[in-house]
Amino acid sequence: MQNRLICLITVVLLLAFQPVLQPAGAAEGIKLGAIFAKTGAAAPSNQAQLIGIRYAIKKINSQGGVLGRPMELIEYDNRGTQLGSKAAAQQAVQDNVVAVVGPSWSSHSLAAAPVLQEAGVVMLTPYSTHVDVTRIGNYIFRSCFTDLLQGKLLAQFAIKDLKLKTAAIMVDVKSDYSIGLARYIKDNFIQMGGIMLTEQHYTHNQHDFSKQLQAIKELHPGVIFIPGHDEGIFIARQAQSLGIDAIPIFGDGVNYTSAVEKGSGTLYKGYFTAHWDKAATNIRSRKFVADIEKEGIETISKVALVYDSVLLLKDAISRAGSTDREAIRLALADTQGFQGVSGTFSFDKNGDPVKGVTFMELRQGKSVFYKEFTP
Repeated sequence: MQNRLICLITVVLLLAFQPVLQPAGAAEGIKLGAIFAKTGAAAPSNQAQLIGIRYAIKKINSQGGVLGRPMELIEYDNRGTQLGSKAAAQQAVQDNVVAVVGPSWSSHSLAAAPVLQEAGVVMLTPYSTHVDVTRIGNYIFRSCFTDLLQGKLLAQFAIKDLKLKTAAIMVDVKSDYSIGLARYIKDNFIQMGGIMLTEQHYTHNQHDFSKQLQAIKELHPGVIFIPGHDEGIFIARQAQSLGIDAIPIFGDGVNYTSAVEKGSGTLYKGYFTAHWDKAATNIRSRKFVADIEKEGIETISKVALVYDSVLLLKDAISRAGSTDREAIRLALADTQGFQGVSGTFSFDKNGDPVKGVTFMELRQGKSVFYKEFTP
């Protein structure tokens, strides 16, 4: 009896320390890279996008993954810089990802895209609106509208909707996004009969914009265009505190959630472009809002568009029937009429989607749906 007990204990110990083996034919994960800022200046706005990607992956895997395999998310911190974005892209190539979602800021995408294009890895950026991003090559796509369209509509909005024909513009001279969007706004505003009174330059790491704003105040413009990122609302609040009554108009890069901030005052008025709003009435959008609210996730546009970006890649992989990078690229390029949360997606020859632009209004620090433009 004792010998039998010793044998049983020995067998149990041997089994306990055996390496855990995958069952024969176990599905290997499909590696998807995500290049966003977890640190640095872009981190606050990028955080919501990472949340959206993680939620999309969780949702896909809960429904059986793609091609019978789970999706494996590998996150890369680009540190909010161009050099960090290039390094993250190089690491993603080394890790043999099948595709990359991101980066977000246009300057980051312009640094990462050449690396991924050369390696033949699909890149789908959800928020890089700079026109040149997708011109880098046929592996580079975006799920957002471009600055070419956005700039035209921002100028049109000021003149036709707000009936204001004098403007000032603030340009971040260290941001490809800000420089590019500012150019399209100015060109279109002037072509439509508007007068651009002044262009003021700054860098997004500034803390005091009073010099630029005082110059604007003396000219009494009807609107101030601020095509920047997280600093945009801070600039507008400072303008408000200086008694400038011009209406601030922002691009899609603005961090509008900071319109109300303790100790800094509330921004009472303004408008900005967006890619989606929870007020959208289509069935997919309503279900998405209900689902993410159950998860405790904020229903903001940056979550919805990046969620759609992951699903666009899932759809392309499914239609390709393969994780071959070229097959995925071809399938993504052939996407027509994909029904997403933030709209319907079809890609043109440049890898840009044909979709609408949402305009939001800031009222007493809160964002409210204003209208939607469709091309």
